[in-house]
Amino acid sequence: MNTHTFRFLFILLALGSSLLSSAQQALPDDFYKNLPFKMEPLRSIDFPNNKVSITDFGAKGDGISDNTEAFAKAINAVSAKGGGTVIVPIGQWLTGPIVFKSNINLHVEKGALITFSKDKSKYPIVKTNFEGLDTRRCMSPLTARDVKNIAITGEGVLDGGGDAWRAVGKNKTTEPQWKALIASGGVLNDQGNVWYPSESYKKAIPLIFELNVPKVASEEGWLEIKDFLRPVMLDFIHCEDVIIDGVTFQNSPAWCLHPFMSTNVQILNVTVRNPWYAQNGDGIDLESCKNSLIYNSSFDAGDDGICIKSGKDAEGRKLAMPTENLVVYKCVVYHGHGGFVVGSEMSSGVKNVYVDNCLFMGTDAGLRFKSKRGRGGVVENIYISNINMLNIETDPIIFDLFYGGNHGKGAVANEKNQDHTFKPVTEETPEFRNIYIKNITCNGAYRALFFNGLPEMNVKNINLDNIAVTSENGGTLAESDGINLHNITINAAQGPMLTLHNVKNVLVDNVSSPNPQNDVVKIDGETSKKITMKNMKLKKENLQSTLEINK
Repeated sequence: MNTHTFRFLFILLALGSSLLSSAQQALPDDFYKNLPFKMEPLRSIDFPNNKVSITDFGAKGDGISDNTEAFAKAINAVSAKGGGTVIVPIGQWLTGPIVFKSNINLHVEKGALITFSKDKSKYPIVKTNFEGLDTRRCMSPLTARDVKNIAITGEGVLDGGGDAWRAVGKNKTTEPQWKALIASGGVLNDQGNVWYPSESYKKAIPLIFELNVPKVASEEGWLEIKDFLRPVMLDFIHCEDVIIDGVTFQNSPAWCLHPFMSTNVQILNVTVRNPWYAQNGDGIDLESCKNSLIYNSSFDAGDDGICIKSGKDAEGRKLAMPTENLVVYKCVVYHGHGGFVVGSEMSSGVKNVYVDNCLFMGTDAGLRFKSKRGRGGVVENIYISNINMLNIETDPIIFDLFYGGNHGKGAVANEKNQDHTFKPVTEETPEFRNIYIKNITCNGAYRALFFNGLPEMNVKNINLDNIAVTSENGGTLAESDGINLHNITINAAQGPMLTLHNVKNVLVDNVSSPNPQNDVVKIDGETSKKITMKNMKLKKENLQSTLEINK
C-alpha cells in the first residue's frame, strides 16, 4: 500500500467516525427534552464501509472535462455493494446532474469544487414541484427521489452555474454590468429593462399564471420554453434520513436547497451563497418535511434566507403534509428578502417549530410570516427566541396575510391597496395562531413591527416578550386578536410608538419608547376593543384613546 493510498483510507475512516455523530454533537444532550413540543432526537445516519473516488471511474479535475458519467458510475458501483461513500477529491469537477441512490454519501473534500454544467441539454425536463405546485422544470443539479440514507458532506464547494439560467433586472446592476450582460448574448424584454438568457426564456413570460409557473398544453410547448424552467439546485423529494454537512452551495439557478416531503433532514454547518440579485435565489426552502434540523449554517440569498413551506392553495391542501417538528439553531442570514420566513405557500400547514440563537443582517425583513386568501392552512405552535438583527429594510417582525409577491419597501407601499372587506371563512382562509417570540433585538428598521391579518381571520394569540427595536417608525397592529406585548422598547424616530387598528383582546404591558415625543399609543377606538394597558409610563393625555386603560 503506497503512502497516498494509506492517507486516503485514513481520511475515510476518520470521516466515517465523525459524520455519524455530527448532529448529536451539535446539540446539548437534553436539547430535545427541553423543546416546547414533543420531538424525538433525530436519528443518526450510517453508511457501509465501501468507499471510492470519482477518479477511479475516469473523472478529471481540470474544470473542462465532463465528469457526468464518472459521477454516475461511482454512485452505481457503491450502490451495487449496498451503499457507501463517493469521494470528490481536490480539483475542479465539471458535471451534469448528480442523481442519488439510497445509502450514498457524496463527500466533497476541502479544496474540491463541483461546477455544474451550463449546457442546458444535460438537464432534461422532469415532472416536479415548484413554488407549491406540480409542474415541470429542468432536472436539478443534485437530485434524489424516493431514496433513504443519503448525505453530502465535506468542506468543498458546489456551484450551480445559475448565471446561465436567471433573468436579471436592469435596476439590479450598475451601468457597466448591464452593458456587459447585454454583450454576453440573450434578449431583452419589450421595455428593455430585463435581460433574459435566451428567446426560449422570454417565450414563457406570457404563459405564467402563478408567479413562476407557466401553463403549457403540450410536450412541444414545454420544450419551447425549456430555458425558463430553471431548476432548484438541490431537489430531494420524498427522502428519508438526509444529512448535508459542512459544504458550501453557491450560484443556484433558482432556490438553492429544497428538501420536499422528506423526514429526518439535517442541515449542518452549511454555507449558501447566492448573488443578491438572484431571482428566486432562496437559501433553503424546507417544504412538507417532518423532523428536521437546520444548525450552525449561514445563508446569503437573492430571495428568502430560511423559508418554510408546505404547498400552495388547493394542491397544497390536498397534499396534506405539513412541515412539522423543525429546529433552526445558531444560524446567520445576510442579504435576503427575509431571515426566517413562513409562507407564502403553507397550505398544508406548519407546526411545532423552534428557532433560537440566530443572527439576521441586512435582510429585507427579519421574522416574516406571509400568506393570502386562497392558501388555507394553519401555522401554529411556533417558538422563536434570542434573535439579533441589524439593518432590516422593513420590519423585524411581520405578519402579512395580504402577501402579493412584493418585498422590501415595495410591500409596505402596497398596504393601502389591500381589500379589507370581510369575506366568508372557508378552507381557503389561512390562519396564523399560537406564536411565541421573545428576546429579540433589532438595531435599524423601517418600522418596529407589523401585524396585518385578515378581517375574517385575524392573526391570533401572538406573544411578544422582551423586544427592543430601533426604527424609523413605530409598530402597527391591524386585524389582530389576542396579541400580548410584554417588555417592549420601541425607539422610533417618528410617529406614534404603536398604532392599533381593528384589533381586540390586546395586552400592552410595559411598552415604552426612549423618545418622549413618540410615547404615544394610537388606537382606532371605533374598530378596536378590549385593549388593556398596564405598567406604562405614558402620560394619559398622550393616549389617543380612552379604551380600557389600566396603568
